This record gives sequence, structure tokens and C-alpha cells, in this order.
Amino acid sequence: MKSSSHFDKLRSRWKPQLAALPNRLLFPSVRCLTMDFESKIYPQIGGYGRYNRIVTIFSWFPNFAVTLNLFCDVFYTLTPESYHCKPDPSLLPSGFLPSNFSKQAYLNFTIPWDKDSAGLSHCELYRYSSNYTNITDNLPKQRVPCTKGWEYAKPAGLESNFVTEWNLVCGDYWKIPLQHICFMTGWVLGYVLLGTICDWLGRRRALLMSVSLSGLLGVAVCVSNSPVAFLLLRLSQGSMLAGVFLSSYIARLEVCDPRHRLLVSMVSVFFAVFAELLLPGLAVLCSDWPVLQAVATVPLLLMISYWCCPSVFPESPRWLLATGQIPQAKKTLQTFSARNGACRSEELFAGETLLSEIDSAYGEDTDTEYHSVLELRHTRVIWRNGLILGLTLFIGTGIQYCFTRNLHNYSTHFYFSYFLRMLTGALACAFLCLTVDRFGRRGILLLVAIGTGLSSLLLLALTQYLRGGLVLVLSVVGLLSSQALAMLSVFFASEVMPTVIRGGCLGLVMSAGCVGMAASSLMELQNNAGYFLHHVVFASFAVLSILCIMLLPESKRKPLPDSLADGECLRRPPLFLSRVDRDSLPLLRTTRAPTSDYNPDNYARLVSATKKMLAKDTLPFKMAAVTSPHQVLLLPSSNGVISGTQGGARGLERGARQDTSL
Repeated sequence: MKSSSHFDKLRSRWKPQLAALPNRLLFPSVRCLTMDFESKIYPQIGGYGRYNRIVTIFSWFPNFAVTLNLFCDVFYTLTPESYHCKPDPSLLPSGFLPSNFSKQAYLNFTIPWDKDSAGLSHCELYRYSSNYTNITDNLPKQRVPCTKGWEYAKPAGLESNFVTEWNLVCGDYWKIPLQHICFMTGWVLGYVLLGTICDWLGRRRALLMSVSLSGLLGVAVCVSNSPVAFLLLRLSQGSMLAGVFLSSYIARLEVCDPRHRLLVSMVSVFFAVFAELLLPGLAVLCSDWPVLQAVATVPLLLMISYWCCPSVFPESPRWLLATGQIPQAKKTLQTFSARNGACRSEELFAGETLLSEIDSAYGEDTDTEYHSVLELRHTRVIWRNGLILGLTLFIGTGIQYCFTRNLHNYSTHFYFSYFLRMLTGALACAFLCLTVDRFGRRGILLLVAIGTGLSSLLLLALTQYLRGGLVLVLSVVGLLSSQALAMLSVFFASEVMPTVIRGGCLGLVMSAGCVGMAASSLMELQNNAGYFLHHVVFASFAVLSILCIMLLPESKRKPLPDSLADGECLRRPPLFLSRVDRDSLPLLRTTRAPTSDYNPDNYARLVSATKKMLAKDTLPFKMAAVTSPHQVLLLPSSNGVISGTQGGARGLERGARQDTSL
């Protein structure tokens, strides 16, 4: 059996010639050189046992911390519902005495009335000539911009935020959507860069680096003293928060079996919903935005303890095997096997049979090989699946602005749209938990895409003819469908991307979702001038995505692809099932290749039984314990001592041949 390193050397040697070949020849199946993780490895380490559940629980906490820091931005940039200019006494007549007027009459005399907002003007004051002493309502006056700042009503939750502290209203209102765009830009950069780091350094190292840097940047945001510093620090923190979310999401997925993958991923969404529910109460208790930022940073600082406790968040054994890091993978798998209590009675130590199978499957000269998303240019199926799921995630996040804007038309209260959006997110998650494992990923994704597109088209065509209640119902249905579309797109993408480039590919898909979230800020930057076009574009994309989803494969309870060849094999199922009683044409009939008599399971059991038998016979010799990866075994023979490698079938086979020849 050839080793995977030999295949890699040949591919690098003939790379120019291979580049001209079709992709189906460029990535031949190498399943024979590896082990199927779900069927061969996972059952022998205890399946989804107690230790896997502990690791899963600790992978949920990063989701809570990331959501807390993400939705803090909503409270930081919330413009108060009511604000107006501070009266300037220098603009009033010389004979004007404020003590002779009530507070409301004083404001009416100094600030113009705005008919559009049905209240005092936000950005203008009255200026009078100073030589008037007889104060009447008919004095000549002119409107001028604010000169003394603004007086604000209390924002939702916080008493002061980013807007009120630096007066980002009127002429400076554009800095608020710009801050959100920069924050989302940080998330895009984080998903792309740190996703690649996940594939190069591993899930654990990427998480620890992201958590540490995001915690330090969160502390720096608390002491920022200017809008520019706040903007740059939030951009940097957003990139690190993206790394925390991405690395924990992938690591959680790779320690689960196919039956629990959906449930474990959706429970993490409920952790995010809980953080979103907790945030308004924290805002009321904190009052000021620096205090709220400090409270939101505390969970990130607590997760730095993962450095000291590697057992609560170990490295993904699937990624270690896929990249050829066999010694580290064997050590991690042995830890999983021991803590799950999967040690068999005939084994000398936990996972002995499994390690023997790994040695026989991968060989001793397997080289470590890392991959990057740049290798997508040599694929056909993987990049197509990623492109389609990136489109659906872009639609799911971008079109939510169209539905929430209709909620604002129904009720301008901030908490109405906030809690309704949170409720629809929880319902969407519950809907996915109940249906996706039963009806499949592709079918439910198609259903929610149809719901999103239909709701948006009805709102576009019939809003002016429908009553307010029907508009609210369509907006809620569309919001629920779009949130389910976004959640399922992320989960679906994580299942169809191969392990060797799962971080980079999933990062690209999720960066498309961040671009969709930033699209709403672009509308606010133009004062909602292009809202109708925005709605039309996303509704058209939603209809287009319905056709694209039909090209996706079905990953329901299937093994995760590990190599690029595995990812290329994930093709869409046929639209129409073939008839069972259909005649087979003789010229098109194919014969199966003869199966080999070699069974690695039986061979590994033979090795394990032989070791146990030799361990009991301690009179002639004793087994030497060596701590290196290749341990020496002293085996009794009819003509002396035979040395071999522990867990390797080759040493035992050579010893058996010597006994036979003698």
C-alpha cells in the first residue's frame, strides 16, 4: 500500500502537467490511504461520549461572549428618539428674559417646529436681532445651525453612548453608519484571515489567539477618547471576534457524530439568543457605554483560562489526521478514548487497537501537509457549493433590513423591534432543530428561501394596498425565514467543506454574510435614499437562490469530508430516482472490482491479541517501555530477540517471518 506522502511527492513533481488535466483526474480518490473517521475511528474512542459532551459545552461559551460584544454595537450607536439644539442666549433679543417664560414656551421661542418629525427641530435654532426690546411672536427671525450642542433624551438602556458623547447627529450623522461598516469590515477580514489560520495552526491555537487579542482590544475600547480611536479599535476587535466564533464553531462540529451535529450547532444559537436577551438589562444597569463594554469584555477575558486547561478545548483530532500530524493525532485520540471510557478489556492501554489501525493505514513516513483556500481554483464542486451557500447567507443577512424597517413603520419603539427580532431568531432555530434532520438540509434550505423571497415580493407589490396588521405579519414571516436561511447556510457550509480547508472556506462564506449586514448601513449612509432599490435587488437574489439551491448536495447524517477529493465527491443527488425494474443494457453494464481479502480490523485485533499473549509470558523477557513514538518491543523467539515498533504491524510481521524461516 502506498503512503500519502508518496502521492504528494508525485503530485508536486508533476504539478505543471497535472494542472492541464481535468479536475476529476487532479484529485483522485485517496480514501484507501486514510481512515474513515466516522466509521473507523469515532466508535473506538467512545463515540459522542462524556468527554465529547464536555468539550461541546465549553465550545458554547465563546458564542455567548461573541454575541454579547456584537450586539453591544446596537446600543452604542443608537440615536435617541428625541433631541434638539441647546438654546443659545446670544441669539435672542436683548430684552428677552427666560424667567418670564415657561420651559416649553422658552423652547418654542428659541427652536423651530419641524412638521416632518412633529416636534422641535433637531438641527436648527432661531436667531433674532439684538435691538428688539418688545418681545412678541411676530419678531423677524432666521434659522441657523446649532451653536451650543444638543440636549438628548435618554437612549434605550444607556444614559450616554457613542452618539451622545461626541454629538454624532445632524451634519455628523454619517459617522454612525460608517462605524458599523468599519465594524463589519473587521469581521470580514477576521473571517478570511483567521479562517486560514485555523487550517494552518489548528482550531485550538486560532481560538486562544483570537480570545486573547479580542479581550485586550475590548479593554482598549473602554478607554477610547475620540470617534476615530473608537472606530479603529472596534474594527480590530471585530476581526478577532470573528476568529473566536469561527474556530469554536468548527471545533464543535468536528467532535460530534453525524446524529448530534445539528442539535449541538443549534444549541449554540440559543446561547447567542440568551446573550441578546440579557443585553438590555445589562445596559440599564451599566448606564454608560464604557461600563457596558467592560462587562461585555469579561467573558472574553475569562476564556483566556483555556490556555491553562487544554482538556476543555483540545485540538481537533479530525484536523490532525487530515493534515498528516499522526503523532499528535494519536495522542489526542488516546485522550478521548480514555476519558470516554472506551478502553477494551483485551487492550494494554486505551486506544491500542485504534493506534495499530492508524499505523497500518497511514504508515510511518506520512508528511504533514497544510492547505489553503487558494486550492479552490483547482476544484469544481467545492467552490460551487461555497459560492451558492455564500449567496444564500448574503441574502439572509442583507434582506433582514427590509423586514425590520417595516417593523419600525408599525412601531417606532426600539424594544419592540429588538425583542421581536430576537423572538423570531429563537423560533427559526427551533424550526431548524425539528425539521432539518427529518427532511434534509437542502429541502429545508429551499423552503426558507422560498418563504424569504415570497414575503419580500408581496411586501414590494402590495404594501400600499394592505392593512398594517398584514404588513406586520408578512414582515415577521420574512424575518423568520431570512434568519433561518442564514443559520442553515452557515451550518450547511460547515458540513460540505473539507476538513483541510474548512476554516478558510467557511470564513469566505461567512464574510459574505457580513457584507449583507453592512448593506443596511450603506442605505443609512445615504439617508435611506436607495431603500426601494435595495429591497428589489435582495428580493431578486432570493428568487435566484431558489434555483441555485437545487445544485447543492445533501449532507444529512453523512460523514464530514476530510480531503479535497472527499469534498469533490459531494455532488447533488439526482432530481428523479431511477426505476428499480429498469432493464440494464449489456453494453453499459459495469462489473465491480474484486474486493481484497485484507481486513484491517481483523489484522489489528490479531496484533492486539498477540501483544496481550506476549505480555502474560513474562518469564523469558519483559516488555520495555519507551516514551518515544516508536517504542521497542522485545518479543520471545526460538532464536533470540526480535525488535519492532509498538502498534506497527510491520515489526510483528517481520518477527513472524523469522520464526517461520527458523
